[in-house]
Amino acid sequence: MKPRSEERLYRQYMEFFEKAERKRRWNVFEDIPWDDWKPEYASEEMAISAETFCGVEMYLPDYTSEGLNLVRDSFGQAWFHANWGYEESKHSFSLREYLLRTGQRSYDEMREYERKIFEKRWSMPFETPREMAIYGALQEKATWMIYHAQLGRAKEIGDPVLAAIYRLAGRDEAAHASFYQDTLALCLEEDRTGTLSDMAHVIAHFKMPAYDLIPEYEQRIEVMRSVGIDRNVFFRQVLFPILKRLGVTRREIVVAGKLNRDAELARKEAERKEGLMLPGDGGEGGDDPQAGAGEQKGAATTDGDGASAAQAAVERIRETG
Repeated sequence: MKPRSEERLYRQYMEFFEKAERKRRWNVFEDIPWDDWKPEYASEEMAISAETFCGVEMYLPDYTSEGLNLVRDSFGQAWFHANWGYEESKHSFSLREYLLRTGQRSYDEMREYERKIFEKRWSMPFETPREMAIYGALQEKATWMIYHAQLGRAKEIGDPVLAAIYRLAGRDEAAHASFYQDTLALCLEEDRTGTLSDMAHVIAHFKMPAYDLIPEYEQRIEVMRSVGIDRNVFFRQVLFPILKRLGVTRREIVVAGKLNRDAELARKEAERKEGLMLPGDGGEGGDDPQAGAGEQKGAATTDGDGASAAQAAVERIRETG
C-alpha cells in the first residue's frame, strides 16, 4: 500500500483494537457458564460440529506464522493479525474444553484427534497481502455464518454453554470480517482495477481453510449440512453482502473474471508458441467460473456435484449480472 493508505490502515487498526479492548473482550473461564451444562444437552451432532471447528482452529500456528510473515512490513495488518491469533486461540480452546468438560470426548480421544491434525500443515492459498485480505473477508464472514447457525441450534436444544461459546466466538468473527472489508475498501480506493481482478480470482478459487486437512472431513461435512449451512446461505449471507458493503457490483466481478481468464489464456498461448508449455498444462483455466471446481469446506457449503460455494456464486453472478 501507499504511505497514505498505510496511515489510514494504522488508524483503522487502532479503532478496531480500542473497541475490542473496551467492548468485546471475553474470558474463557468467567464468561462461559460451564456449571450450567446438563447431560440431557448432549448431542453427537453438535459434538461432531464442535470437534470439527476446533480442528480447523488448531491450525492456528500455521495461520499466524504464514500470515504475519506476509504482512510484517505493515503495522496495521501485522498487529491486527497478532490480535486475530489471540482471539482465535480462545475459540479452539473453548470448544476443546466444552468437549472435555461435558464428557462428550475423552482426553485420549482429543489427543488422538490433535495428533492427526498436527500431522499436516496448512499453507496460504494465495500469495499477496491483498489477495489474502480478500480471502480473510470471505472466510471470516463465512465462519460467522457457521457459528451463527450453530448458535441457533444450541439454543434449540437448550445448551447454554455451547450457545455462549458460539455467541462470543461469532462476535469475534464478525469483527474480523469487518476489519478485512475496511481494508479492502482502502485497496479499492488505491487501485480499483487491480483489486477487482484479485477479488474475481479469489472468489473463483475460494475454499475454507483446512478443508483437505481435517480427519474424516467428508463425514463431518454431512452433519454440518444438516443444520442448514449450504451454498445458497453462502450467497445471501457472505458474498453478496460483502460486495454490497464495498460498493462493488456483481457485473464488475464478472468482467474482472473474464479479463483474468483472457489474460491466462494469452499467457499460455504465448508459452506454447515459445515452446515453454509444460506437458499437461494445457486447457482452459484461470478464473473461468466453469473450470476447476473445488470442494467448499469449513462453511459446509459444498453441493452434491463438488462445486465450491464461491465458484457457484460467480456462476450465479454471471447469470444475474
